[in-house]
Amino acid sequence: MVSARQPKQQAGAISTVLAGLRRAPRQIRRGSRGVIENAVSQLFDAAVQPHGVEASGEYRIEELARLAGTTTRNIRVYRDRGLLHPPLRVGRIALFNDTHLTRLRLITSLLDRGYNISHVHEMLSAWEQGKGVGDMLGIESAIAGSWATEKPERMSVANAKRLVDDDTGFERMVGLGVIRLEDGEAVVVRPKLIEAFNEIRQYGVASDKLIDLHEQIAPLVDQISGLLVAAGVEHVLDRIKPGEALPPDTEVAELITMLVRFRTQAVAAVSATLAFSIETTIEEAVGQIFGDIIAKQADEET
Repeated sequence: MVSARQPKQQAGAISTVLAGLRRAPRQIRRGSRGVIENAVSQLFDAAVQPHGVEASGEYRIEELARLAGTTTRNIRVYRDRGLLHPPLRVGRIALFNDTHLTRLRLITSLLDRGYNISHVHEMLSAWEQGKGVGDMLGIESAIAGSWATEKPERMSVANAKRLVDDDTGFERMVGLGVIRLEDGEAVVVRPKLIEAFNEIRQYGVASDKLIDLHEQIAPLVDQISGLLVAAGVEHVLDRIKPGEALPPDTEVAELITMLVRFRTQAVAAVSATLAFSIETTIEEAVGQIFGDIIAKQADEET
C-alpha cells in the first residue's frame, strides 16, 4: 500500500520551478536549452522531497496523515501490522507525535520504493535493534527522498583512479562516460556502478570482463527503459499538449508525482523479473555442472 500524495502539498515547491519554466521560451530562443534540463531535474526533486510542513509536536490522525502525505486508513493498517507504535490516548482522542511522523514518512517512502509491508516491518525491527540497516538502506535518504538514484561525485583524478584501481579500466570508463574529466578533476557519473564493480571483483572477476558486460547490457537496459517510459509519456502528453500553455501547477505536480511513482513500480517490476530470470538461470547452470560431474563419475566407475 503506497502513500496517497496530495498534489497541492507539492505545488508550492513545484510552482517555484514552473515560474522559471514559464519564462523559458525567451531563454531557449537565445540558445540556452540547459534551462529546461535544470527545470525538469528540479521538478522531480521537488516531487519526492518531504512536504516541508513544520511539525507541531502533537497531531490527531487526520493531521498526521496530511503531514505525511498518506491516508488515515493507511495509518490504521500500519498500526495493526505493528509498523507504528501506539499513540498517546487522551480520553477518546489519539495523539501522535514527531516520532510517529518521522517513522510514517520512512514507511511510506520505503513502500513507494517497492518494498512490501512485511519487508518494511523486518527492516524497521532490525533498525531498532541496532543492526545497521540505516546504513545499508540509507534511512535518511529514504525519509527525504531523492529523484536521481545516483548523484555524480566530483573528486581529484588521482582519487578516481584509486577508486577504480585499474588504469585500463579507468580509461575505458572515461570513454564510456561512466567517469567524466573536466576542469582538471574527475566527475564519477555512476558511483554505484563502480561500487558494484569493485564488490564483484573481490570474487576474482576482472575489470575488463565487467566493463565488457556493461557495454553489452547497457543498450538492452536502455531499450527496456524506452518501452516503459513511452507508456508514461503517452499519458502525460494526453494532459500536457505540445505547443499549448502549461496546465495549472497542481496538475503538473500530479503528473510529476505519477511519473515518480511510475519509476518506482517500473523498477520493482523489472527487478522482480530480472531476479527471477537470474535465479532460474543460475539453478539451470549449477544443475548442468552437477549433472556433468555425476555423469563423468558414473562413466569412470563403469
